[in-house]
Amino acid sequence: MTQTKLSTGEKIGYGLGDTASNLYFKFFEVFLVYYYTDIFGLNPAAMGTMFLVANLWDAINDPLMGAIADRTNTKNGKYRPYLLWFAIPYGLTGWLIFANFEFLTDPSLKLIYAYATFILFKMVYTAINVPYSAMMGVISADAEDRQELGRFRFLGAFGGGFLIFLTVRPLVEFLGKGDEGLGFQLTMGIFGILSILCFYICYKTTKERITAQTDANAVTILQDLSFLVKNRPWVIMFIAGILTLTNVVLRGSVTIHYCEYYLGWGSEKVFLWMDITTLFLSTGTLAFIAGCYMTKLVLSVFTKKFALTALTIINAIGIFIFFIVPPEATTTLFTLNLFCSFVAGPTPAIVWALYTDVADYGEWKYGRRATGLVFSAAQFAQKMGITIAGSAAGFLLAGYGYIANQEQTDEALLGIRIIFCILPGTLALANGLLLLFYPLSQKQTEEIQAELAVTRASQG
Repeated sequence: MTQTKLSTGEKIGYGLGDTASNLYFKFFEVFLVYYYTDIFGLNPAAMGTMFLVANLWDAINDPLMGAIADRTNTKNGKYRPYLLWFAIPYGLTGWLIFANFEFLTDPSLKLIYAYATFILFKMVYTAINVPYSAMMGVISADAEDRQELGRFRFLGAFGGGFLIFLTVRPLVEFLGKGDEGLGFQLTMGIFGILSILCFYICYKTTKERITAQTDANAVTILQDLSFLVKNRPWVIMFIAGILTLTNVVLRGSVTIHYCEYYLGWGSEKVFLWMDITTLFLSTGTLAFIAGCYMTKLVLSVFTKKFALTALTIINAIGIFIFFIVPPEATTTLFTLNLFCSFVAGPTPAIVWALYTDVADYGEWKYGRRATGLVFSAAQFAQKMGITIAGSAAGFLLAGYGYIANQEQTDEALLGIRIIFCILPGTLALANGLLLLFYPLSQKQTEEIQAELAVTRASQG
């Protein structure tokens, strides 16, 4: 069967879908804890409980959404239509988190509002992002195309992250004119509109080319789930997903606290419109994008398993080193951040390329292609990591005696450093060691894909 190589335009269009996702996700990763505690006024422990409840509910929705998407049939595909249906709700519900209406004065009312808007947004995020992720497995059957889709996806993702890190603090200051709450509200309104546009472009420029071999309605959701838990490569990647996102989100959630309270970085401009924290975040993201761009070169030399394992362990070592770097060693901090970000750059694209291999393995092993469920279950794992990290950050900050907008005690500063360095480094190291047990070799994967290509061709 002859396969048409994907155009650069389609790869870029697909990547813009994750740009849309990361205009909110990367903001949440770095700024949301700060916004909730220092601006909106939530108690850190109450915020931690909210993250636990909301993200657990959100994680449960992921496999259900994947199964629903697998059973969707339209003339425009199974997964792609969800981008059109949920683009506007995505942008709107994300903005509502930061609306901070005037009637929100009572602390209890603020907490209720935070619960309602955060849970609503997370449900919409699931409804659009699970099908978006699954599209990677049905746009092309070609292994190289899939790797390229992963690379463009995460170039788009961290392009969105770079935009967030580069502009959020200056925009909040400029638009808020001294009112940080108003600044965040207007800034996230802009990013909400951009996210809608990016999802729409993604919808218009992509096409689904692979269809399931069997009628999805002939297989129950419970049967799909039973196939999934028997899929050993998926189980390894599932646990790795939890460890990865716990590491990333735990560290990201206290980045602003680490920079402002431990390093003592202020808001004075050091380069153009950027303060030193903005410069730190932006240059790190540029290094990550550069690393992501190197994915194709990395995979031309190493297998996906070896590359992901090695890069994860090296990154863990770099994160540990942050703990011993003194606050005044600014050059060292920037250099280390650039190194860790560059090393981590190829890993997201490799992870999602491995998930397409996992979906192929499930189809080959059990005769059932449930791409949406495989990818939604992957996102379930990641959201479990987000749940653990988001709630743990709040509980740990409270436990170490952190009080917003005040000079911090030595105990609180130590807690911030542990959350930023020691815990994420430990999780990354555990993740790297786990990946040693991923069972599919490159040769096995290629043989499976060749057999599936013959089977699909025979079925028309």
